[in-house]
Amino acid sequence: MNLPLEYMEKMKALLGKEYDDYIASFDAGRFYGLRANTLKISGEELQEKGVFSLSPVAWCPTGFYYEGEERPAKHPYYHAGLYYLQEPSAMSPAATLPIEEGDIVLDLCAAPGGKTTQLAARLNGTGLLVANDISAGRAKTLLKNVELAGIRNAIVMSETPEKIANRLPEFFDKILVDAPCSGEGMFRKEPDMVKSWDAKMLEFCRTEQAKILEACAPMLKEGGMLLYSTCTFSPEENEKSIGDFLENHPEFELVPIEKKNGFVSGLAPFEACARLYPHKLKGEGHFLALLRKKGCKGVKSVPAEEGKWTKQMDAFADFAKDVLKEMPKGIYKIYGDGLYLLPEGTPKLDKLRVLRTGWLLGTLKKDRFEPSQAFAMGLKKEEVKNVVDFSLEDDRVIRYLKGETVEGEGKDGWTLVCVEGFPLGWAKMQKGRLKNKYAVSWKWE
Repeated sequence: MNLPLEYMEKMKALLGKEYDDYIASFDAGRFYGLRANTLKISGEELQEKGVFSLSPVAWCPTGFYYEGEERPAKHPYYHAGLYYLQEPSAMSPAATLPIEEGDIVLDLCAAPGGKTTQLAARLNGTGLLVANDISAGRAKTLLKNVELAGIRNAIVMSETPEKIANRLPEFFDKILVDAPCSGEGMFRKEPDMVKSWDAKMLEFCRTEQAKILEACAPMLKEGGMLLYSTCTFSPEENEKSIGDFLENHPEFELVPIEKKNGFVSGLAPFEACARLYPHKLKGEGHFLALLRKKGCKGVKSVPAEEGKWTKQMDAFADFAKDVLKEMPKGIYKIYGDGLYLLPEGTPKLDKLRVLRTGWLLGTLKKDRFEPSQAFAMGLKKEEVKNVVDFSLEDDRVIRYLKGETVEGEGKDGWTLVCVEGFPLGWAKMQKGRLKNKYAVSWKWE
């Protein structure tokens, strides 16, 4: 690989005797990873299915390597949201942040959604997850991945960190910041990133990282934890960014990250941080810093959304009576023509750019309710009365995913289409034919 001379000199100074091993890692080739979505399936169950050659990622209990010639994105299980394709080292930030069920969590730089879906799986349907990306285009990709994973308790936004901090002070138990960076750790995986590397890029990233960290400080509760990560080796973007933040915020302290599975200490005096190098583990380059907030000023609580059933929602109640075994619990809200189910504790988010608040159940029309793709993906087969469940080998699975009408058996009306028990989407049964309601933008190409 044709690396910039200035970059090579920096890495020589950083790595010393290990520099040759680092350069040799480019010849070893990249690693391919996927992570089981435990909202739908356990890692063990996914491995037992034997559809891919999976071997475990040491630092992520639900992560696996697969062979490069395999194509897991072209498999019905991918469309059922059973796993997320993710570079193995990129699994480390959300695996390191100590999530507990019931936490209120912010993924601040969330697109395309790998870490968001990982955090959601660790919350296991409890608490609240706010996923944000400042880019509206990237946030749309984030939203699709949230829906595909079947996440019910997420808010997806496209807002500046500063505006979120103003609206949600001392609101979060945990924050993950996968900061924009120069991407040095991804040069092997994405060689085109080498072309944009220069001093201007580093300076831009340093400025953005400082702004993002500064905005995070007031958002975290006392005792809350923040995981800062990059995919670069640059000390300026890693240890220096953390050092500057700690100097300005004595209410924060570093929490040591365990050094195992190839993780090594950060540069002095920040040995509590962790560095991941491609010549020391089966993955790309990363940096991790875990911080705890020791104290805070104390501010007024953030007002929460409240539910109120309206006559317009009766159409959903009629749908639920026919299709579901019981009504989902939560706060029912209407935004536009959409009916949403919000988890308890959802804050009021007026004046923020919100793409999705909670679980989109569907759209309310004049006298009827039409369920959404997101609703289907967040359900379990056992929660629905009318189900068609195809085997993996059945050619109707791919035909359905392509948007075709297929044959089926069951009662007329709204039907959840599954593959081996895992929801894919909706169809409307009419005399043994399933009129396809799979999301047009999701169709198998």
